[in-house]
Amino acid sequence: MSGVSSIKPRAALDAIPMVDVGALAGADAAAARATAEALCRAYEDLGFALITGHGIPQAVVDRAFATSRDFHAAPLALKQSIAINEFHRGYMGFATSTVVTSTVARNTKPNLSESVLVMHELAPDDPDLLARKPLQGPNQWPSWMPDFRASILDYMGAMEALARRLLRGFTLGLNLPEGLLEPLFARPTLFVRLLHYPPHPATAPADQFGSAPHTDYGCLTILAQDSSGGLQVRAPDGNWLDAPPIPGSFVLNLGDLMPRWSNGRFRSTPHRVINNRSGKDRYSLPFFFDPSMDAVIECLPGCAAPGNPPRFAPMRYGDYLMERLNKNYDYRKDQA
Repeated sequence: MSGVSSIKPRAALDAIPMVDVGALAGADAAAARATAEALCRAYEDLGFALITGHGIPQAVVDRAFATSRDFHAAPLALKQSIAINEFHRGYMGFATSTVVTSTVARNTKPNLSESVLVMHELAPDDPDLLARKPLQGPNQWPSWMPDFRASILDYMGAMEALARRLLRGFTLGLNLPEGLLEPLFARPTLFVRLLHYPPHPATAPADQFGSAPHTDYGCLTILAQDSSGGLQVRAPDGNWLDAPPIPGSFVLNLGDLMPRWSNGRFRSTPHRVINNRSGKDRYSLPFFFDPSMDAVIECLPGCAAPGNPPRFAPMRYGDYLMERLNKNYDYRKDQA
């Protein structure tokens, strides 16, 4: 059976639970169910977990980190040559995003970070690309880094495979039919964000962050972080818990869709980054695994009852996502 650390009752939660997810890829049904139940307990208590046993080769992760560091070390003019396009792909300059849609903080200062966004690849003749539908466009690849594309697409492919195993754990833990959600992910919305945070200024005000308190928009986020630290998660009692950078692990958290699907059982939890621990640059590689833009998000079977009716109205995921992107990113503010 997969190894699962003890998870404390909600009132005493003082650390992010650790879950070995290896059994989700195996044939032992009892072990897979035990792992799914451990994940669901973490989703209920905090909405976050540190996962091991994921099966992702460390070389794939290391190569992606090296690619990110090399990209961010390039001259600004080169990085700006692939400035973010209307399809949310490309370089996003320093301090150009402000999380105004946060439900947990009134954020007025831009995040102290820069990043490059890569999304799901589309064939040149893809009908959604040809129709220029929202977020259905070409990725931008830095011409001065010939290995960039392969490195990041390898990472994205490995993360997607892991996310689909975790999705199995989600449905298994809720006693839903296996594969119930797969049609919603037939054309998934995928993001990899290569983030760089410089050292936090010693004179920065208290309401200045590398990444301001926020929740993620979608389904699952799987984060690789370097050794710098600085990621914090808000516990139910309001305290901020460190998400320690444990070698060989990923940080897993739920986005805003999961409470809607589970009718409030699972949490989409506020988190933030303040890069003031190591005095060094911080790099992280969040992967966002979200459904099709056309997917309708509504309460899943068995998650409502006569005394617990659906708490959220059905919504189209693409509409929800675009509303948030348009409000939070400077390059899209005129579309909000």
